[in-house]
Amino acid sequence: MWVYNLLDVVSTLTEAFVLYVLIKCFCRQLRFRVRISAMMPSLLYFVATVFLTFFTDLGALKLFLLFGVSILLINIYYVISFHESLIIVELFYLLASMLPESVGISIATLFCEGNIMDTVGGGAILKWQIYIFSILLRCVFLAIAYALLQNFHYRIHPKDVAITSIGFLLGFAANFVDIYSYLNLENGNSLILTLATTLLSVYFVVQFLYTKNVSYLREQEQRDKMQIAQLQQQYAYYQNKLKDEERIRSIYHDMKNHLLVLEGSQGTDATRQMAQQLRSQIADYEDYVHTGNAFLDIIIKDKAEKAREKEIDFSAFIDFGDVDFIEPLDISTLFGNGIDNAIEACEKLPREERMITVKAGKVRDFVSIVIENNCAKAGNCQKIENGDHQSEKNRNRPWEDGKGKGKSVRYTTKADKFLHGFGISNMKKAAEKYNGSCTTKQEDGKFTLKILLPVPESDSAPGVFR
Repeated sequence: MWVYNLLDVVSTLTEAFVLYVLIKCFCRQLRFRVRISAMMPSLLYFVATVFLTFFTDLGALKLFLLFGVSILLINIYYVISFHESLIIVELFYLLASMLPESVGISIATLFCEGNIMDTVGGGAILKWQIYIFSILLRCVFLAIAYALLQNFHYRIHPKDVAITSIGFLLGFAANFVDIYSYLNLENGNSLILTLATTLLSVYFVVQFLYTKNVSYLREQEQRDKMQIAQLQQQYAYYQNKLKDEERIRSIYHDMKNHLLVLEGSQGTDATRQMAQQLRSQIADYEDYVHTGNAFLDIIIKDKAEKAREKEIDFSAFIDFGDVDFIEPLDISTLFGNGIDNAIEACEKLPREERMITVKAGKVRDFVSIVIENNCAKAGNCQKIENGDHQSEKNRNRPWEDGKGKGKSVRYTTKADKFLHGFGISNMKKAAEKYNGSCTTKQEDGKFTLKILLPVPESDSAPGVFR
């Protein structure tokens, strides 16, 4: 009998481990700062299970108590909603009990020709080999579940849990009746109930995976909406800037002429000096980068002003006079995000090292956009692979280091990584829209963003840009 008691303890230990792994997959925030708090739900579950198994005569009725205790413990030690803790416990019970035991008994019944029981201490009990086989199956199912859930971060809605729980409750009912007849009534296991538990468990798994995919698609849709809203807002901003700049430049030219007349008039020296001073103050409007594209002129001027405010050496060499196939919204995306990233990187450097260079124009049959900036050494940055995140300081201005559409590698010092990457993601989408590419490189304290867009055949002509 001691062998079966030992197997019970080992089985309970593996159950507690299953609970611990699932909690780690789903739960992110502890209520208490003590490190051992992360392990307390699974440890207390183990203690409660051992006590109810060896010191009470509840039999299968203990399942209800343990189910409620598991939900309570998760909510005590983690910041989590009730419906999320419910789905964790349902998955836990499925992986720890329903699926391994029902599958194990079904397979054992097939190979043992129905002879799966031993008589120990005057009572019928499952053969110890089946115990071990069920424990091994539990470990296999846990490994599969962990591979699927280790990066789980989707928000599951209560209505999704309600639908998924229907399949679980049906399987739980079949499993409870089977265990109750075995533990409390000592009638032995029913193959029909065991098969029913297996099928309903599989149904629950399918339903949960479907819910997981729905949550993923829902999150992707939300991200896409945020990106579109961000781009539209950026586009509207530059449209308004374009109108303002046209009006101001018109006023500037008139004012400049008036001041020149006033400066050369018969007025007093003080009047002429005042006119000269006013003219010098508005001279910034002559320091204007003419790219050949009115919309791009506004973007570059706006970014140049921001760079000047940050004491960054900003240079732009752009010839977009004969580039007319790129939509204004995409111009805003490609130049706006790229220069914003460069400005943010330069802010972290000493003033004498802050430098940004923008070069753009036609190169043979391609439009080339190159944005270079000094940045912190790669060793001072954090390497991020395969994921889009976003700056906590500026959620619209991230960048990445990677090539083409493959694995992306980025260096960042940014704290909030959930949405970092909208900028580079939008730039890559804009480039791919024109069958182009967006690549980045960082080495020796210099970050280079390069965008290549093939020129449509009707617009193709030899370029002079270098």
